[in-house]
Amino acid sequence: MGYILIIISAIFVNNVVLSQFLGICPFLGVSKKISTAAGMGAAVTFVLTLATIVTYLLQQYVLNPFGLQYLQTIAFILVIAALVQMVEIVLKKVSPSLYQALGVFLPLITTNCCILGVAIMVGDGSYNAQGVEVGLLSGVVYAIATAIGFALALILFAGLREHLELMDVPKPLQGMPIALITAGIMALAFIGFSGLV
Repeated sequence: MGYILIIISAIFVNNVVLSQFLGICPFLGVSKKISTAAGMGAAVTFVLTLATIVTYLLQQYVLNPFGLQYLQTIAFILVIAALVQMVEIVLKKVSPSLYQALGVFLPLITTNCCILGVAIMVGDGSYNAQGVEVGLLSGVVYAIATAIGFALALILFAGLREHLELMDVPKPLQGMPIALITAGIMALAFIGFSGLV
């Protein structure tokens, strides 16, 4: 039951974008088309899951035993950057169209505070484990659920932005202003899930 609570909490209640405001840059930048948003969501899911596993092991077996916790942020950024490079190489070979569509936002996953934030929370054990023992398994479940929540918010927002393109929006609100207003309304809607867990 505890893992189900972690999943519901990470996807809906404590959505990384709409509640914690992490990962806003790709949320606003890659959300113009659903296909691009889905690709970014998949890339973030892959990178976040791998980064969580690698950074957790790095934290527990290298940084903590040798008293190097002060290097956590630098070490985690290096691990995330290497993983993003790997994803970039794979996407370039497997799906060149998605690679082109993601453009500059794919390397931005390296500095996506969502990935770094989740890696630090799992490494420290400061995420909400909902009665489950804090460890690698619960951390990976939390990371995957957080990535799914990120992808869900991104795809929903992309769908809304596609519909906004067809609407008669007043001139001063066209583009980013109406997108920010829509994101705010989405965040308010996700607050409605706060009583679930």
